[in-house]
Amino acid sequence: MLLNLVEDSPQPDRDVLLGGLLASGFDQESCLSRYQSVLYRKPSTKIPSSYLISKLRNYEKLHKKCEPYSESYNRTIKILGSKNISGPTECNYMVWTAQEGLGNRILSITSAFLYSLITNRVLLVEFYPDMMDLFCEPILNSTWLLPEDFPNEFRWSKNRPTFGNLMRSNVINATTEFPPSELFIYIASRLDFFDLLIYCEENHVLLLQKVPWLFLKSDEYFLPSFFLMSNFREDLDMMFPDKESVFHHLGRYLFHPSNKAWGLITRFYDSYLATAEELLAIQVRVFKPKSNPFDKLMDQILACTSQENLLPEIDKNKLIKSSNPSKNRTSKAILIASLYTKFSENITNMYWTFPTKKGELISVYQPSHEGSQHFGDNVHNMKAWVEMNLLSFSNVLVTSSGSTFGYVAQGFAGLRPWVLTRPENWNTSEPACRVGVSVEPCLHIPPSYDCKAEKNADMGEIVSYVKHCDDLPSGLKLVSN
Repeated sequence: MLLNLVEDSPQPDRDVLLGGLLASGFDQESCLSRYQSVLYRKPSTKIPSSYLISKLRNYEKLHKKCEPYSESYNRTIKILGSKNISGPTECNYMVWTAQEGLGNRILSITSAFLYSLITNRVLLVEFYPDMMDLFCEPILNSTWLLPEDFPNEFRWSKNRPTFGNLMRSNVINATTEFPPSELFIYIASRLDFFDLLIYCEENHVLLLQKVPWLFLKSDEYFLPSFFLMSNFREDLDMMFPDKESVFHHLGRYLFHPSNKAWGLITRFYDSYLATAEELLAIQVRVFKPKSNPFDKLMDQILACTSQENLLPEIDKNKLIKSSNPSKNRTSKAILIASLYTKFSENITNMYWTFPTKKGELISVYQPSHEGSQHFGDNVHNMKAWVEMNLLSFSNVLVTSSGSTFGYVAQGFAGLRPWVLTRPENWNTSEPACRVGVSVEPCLHIPPSYDCKAEKNADMGEIVSYVKHCDDLPSGLKLVSN
């Protein structure tokens, strides 16, 4: 049952700091979601390790020391453009730049943050106007935003020589004695063999860790690859004894809705969802509208919810179920997140036309329906951010295969979702959905080359807790030990 927020006001025993995951000392009014989200989501069963908490507190100290315009930052920025670095610098940085939609961005930022955490870097993010005013600052009395006056010649551009380009031309390699002051790393679609060498352990140990400025452009949740590297493994094992909790903890540490976003989230929830005894959330991503008819996908959604008893069964033989509408009837809210209205309209009509066999009171809600994905649109990203959070308040979650939007929601919630089979791969003789094998998101473009053996290999067989994704078999994801 969901928390009733009319009756449940903040209490001293509420774990607003999430088991020590969050630092104390923030001004509550500046970021209400940091202290109020615990009232909306179900209590997490995943407890952050004391080692992860200590790593976060140490990172916060490092971030403050090396923050923009600090003495250390000002010294380090002066070496940008140097052809080689002869010795270590006091502060090293990872600069993240946006790529693709909001779900992809949140996942790649999380990956960049974990890399910073295990390599003692400071993460700075370059938010374009379409990401402004979505999130609160995650670090106390500091900023993670790349300064607006950061030198343009070191920002991302299409002609920037990337790590893969330099490896291809043998300008750099793991034996480079004096590395450059900066490297540009691209981890997204259309990667080739040399780009994928970023997943080689020796390149991190012998090259990347010597470079003070790493500039990253990525739409991938590439952090599962860190767990394949022996030099990171001990640190990661201590941080995350439960391998299925990585994004759950780091996502809730980093991403707190701004007061503007939180107002939209809570007003919708309080107006439509708060009084429901159960909340079922369905996230529908249509990757190929032309080849996947809406009717077939609707049939699949209904097959999933029927087979798994997620939605109440309707009684087509009756028009009225009960003369006493308030007696012994449970209320269920269905939240639909989709670019299209057809799915919510279909489910609404179904429960409007016929009563349920057990007399449940059913309500269906869809916060927005954009029709298509709008890249570079702040209003569109705000709506997406609102819906990701609303989905994460659910008791039961149904998601689309391969959708980063759904990955974010399940990660925040700490729920294993019911994952819809890819529509093009589904037929009515098979289950329409299966429960996910992990709360963790999937790395869609994984390493496939064993750098030590110098041959292709199945990277899903290296360690017991990095396996192929259930929703995208070519990908990799973290699972429980």
